[in-house]
Amino acid sequence: MLNIIWMGLVMASVVFGVINGRIHEVVLAITDSAKLAFDVALGMAGMMTLWLGIMKVAEDAGLIAVITRVLHPILRRLFNDVPADHPAMGAIALNITANMLGLTNAATPFGIKAMEELDTLNPFKGVASHAMCMFLAINTSSVQIIPATAISFLSAAGSTSPTDIVLSSLMATTCSTLVAIAAVYLLRRAPRYQNKDNHEYC
Repeated sequence: MLNIIWMGLVMASVVFGVINGRIHEVVLAITDSAKLAFDVALGMAGMMTLWLGIMKVAEDAGLIAVITRVLHPILRRLFNDVPADHPAMGAIALNITANMLGLTNAATPFGIKAMEELDTLNPFKGVASHAMCMFLAINTSSVQIIPATAISFLSAAGSTSPTDIVLSSLMATTCSTLVAIAAVYLLRRAPRYQNKDNHEYC
């Protein structure tokens, strides 16, 4: 579907360019955008490599384990229907930790693993459980202490102060995560999210 949408936009641009006699500008815009996309991608690749290396150093130094232990009491309250020693808890903690450090690419495998483990506890296969909905909400809103991806993008785009967004990003993502958690707690009690045995699910 996305391919169809993008193809439609490109074709519409060409058609309107021809109609308005500005097809030359359309061609220049396409080539300039392609060059900009390559420059930005190359710059982001370098920054992501740096942050992934820092993540590995932090993991070897035990920082990731410390953050995971700090998060554990909070996760136990948010995921009180998941056993404390279940593998899902470790995957959730690692996913949240990676997201907090802005390493969304590194967080993805942990997120997939967490969902797979949570599904083993799900009595209604094919329907997301409360724990799965909670994890999805937290993962999507994602508190970020270091927005590495955004910093990489700004740096690649030529920003002179790409780290100025750290505080605002932390505030915004904290608010979004609190709202996401509240939404899960509120919506889980709605009649449409109850199964026939009156058990909560999303």
